[in-house]
Amino acid sequence: MTNTQEPQNTNTSGALAVAKAAAGLKLYDTASHAVSSFTPIKPGQVGIYVCGATVQSSPHIGHIRAAVAFDVVRRWFERLGYKVTFVRNVTDIDDKILDKAAAAGQQWWERAYIYEREFTEAYSKLGVEPPTYEPRATGHMIDMIDLIKKIIDNGHAYVVRDADGNPTGNVYFDVASWPHYGELTHQKQTAVSDAASEVTDAMGPSVDNAGNDKYNPVDPADMSPDKHDPRDFALWKAPKDSDPLDARWNTPFGTGRPGWHIECSAMSHRYLKDMFDIHGGGLDLRFPHHENEMAQTRAAGDDSAARWMHSAWVTAKGEKMSKSLGNGLSVPAVLAEHSAWVVRYALGSVQYRSMLEWSDQTLAEAQSAYDRVANFIERAGAAVGKQPSREEIMAISADALPADFVAAMNDDINVSGASAAIFTAIRSGNTLLSKLADRADSDVAKAEVREALVNVRAMLDTLGLDPLAEPWVSDGAAGGAAGAGADSAEHDALDKLVSEQLAERAEARKAKDFARADAIRDALGAAGIAIEDGPQGSTWSLK
Repeated sequence: MTNTQEPQNTNTSGALAVAKAAAGLKLYDTASHAVSSFTPIKPGQVGIYVCGATVQSSPHIGHIRAAVAFDVVRRWFERLGYKVTFVRNVTDIDDKILDKAAAAGQQWWERAYIYEREFTEAYSKLGVEPPTYEPRATGHMIDMIDLIKKIIDNGHAYVVRDADGNPTGNVYFDVASWPHYGELTHQKQTAVSDAASEVTDAMGPSVDNAGNDKYNPVDPADMSPDKHDPRDFALWKAPKDSDPLDARWNTPFGTGRPGWHIECSAMSHRYLKDMFDIHGGGLDLRFPHHENEMAQTRAAGDDSAARWMHSAWVTAKGEKMSKSLGNGLSVPAVLAEHSAWVVRYALGSVQYRSMLEWSDQTLAEAQSAYDRVANFIERAGAAVGKQPSREEIMAISADALPADFVAAMNDDINVSGASAAIFTAIRSGNTLLSKLADRADSDVAKAEVREALVNVRAMLDTLGLDPLAEPWVSDGAAGGAAGAGADSAEHDALDKLVSEQLAERAEARKAKDFARADAIRDALGAAGIAIEDGPQGSTWSLK
């Protein structure tokens, strides 16, 4: 939807005033297929609902990419001064959980809780802020049952009955009764593709491509011959014979459990009330989950989200990363080989709507980025005598950040452009550091270095990557950037090796062996190390 109202300069929560930069924020909307200006429904506040995990097994990198992507979206809203209510649900009952628990000899709720805790740990390790609310599906059965009643009463769902007229537990949404069905994914109520559907089908499943595809297997309940129309979907499902007795709930339309989509309609309405600002999730949820969710919410008489945002997939050799395809990388396995900061940087290295190819090169580039960041922060902190506090960094408004960073973030959360702005600032900061000893006005020079340091850390913090924030400090990822009290064996080893080379180069220059001095400089440069010569000697930094 296109919004025309300008963001307000104050909010009703008593929080910081909304930054002037908020007026420039533009975001993509899946429903309109366009980038448009963002204006909150409630001045100074933003409500976001993001579909969380189905806790059937361990989290993999594909799962966590969406969490990181929307964490960055949330952090930018917070940096703009908005009070954010962020809801992320937990699907703790579904066919996969029931089937896998039975196969493993577990209680279904036991399995769900084990893996919910694994997801929580993964989010925490990768610096994803805890949600304002994290509701479980099993805690909202009454909300779901009430919502289904409203949909039935409004004539948009039907109860399947047996030969004796008794409700079976199956309730289906009547797609034919809802003329707006397909609006989210820009599809028409037809099996014939048009030009718009061909574009969106190329990005993910849609209403015109609803077969049993490898990314979205059809719910067995949705294959029932009791449906009036092949497009109808389950709101409530009769139990399978194998379902445990404690995985069934009694309702006016029979004993059973909820369909997949109804929980998000119920929980978003419970915690965000009427229309809220943003509904987010992975691209693979666009259809059928979000299309069905939008339809049933509105058919119940409630408002749906004002804007829908979807993060693209993590791919491995061009194929979507998922457990069902056997190419998922578990988060614990990846973190066993790489620091959490590096993994988060890699996951957030491209804009949320862009596919992210996961490879050794992706991680190597992230490690190189960390080395450059940590080197500058450590050197700048040493030069000014003390690191700025976390409180100071968190208090920096978007209006005080470099214009190129703000412009990139306001351009539909363009993190690639934002990262480029960060490294531009680091290069400028390194130049200031190299000239610090030459400046007669050392106090002014130090103030300039400190300003660059604050800007770099505040920009990184907006992406969840300030090395001196949690969880990086406790996890040891801050390395030498933390200064005294933090150990970085890798940095110390590198510093010792480079310092030996610089000492040899200094001796060569003293002996007027400039060929040898240049050879050392060139060798270090080829290894990615920049040398700055000054009156007090030579210093080094990573390029």
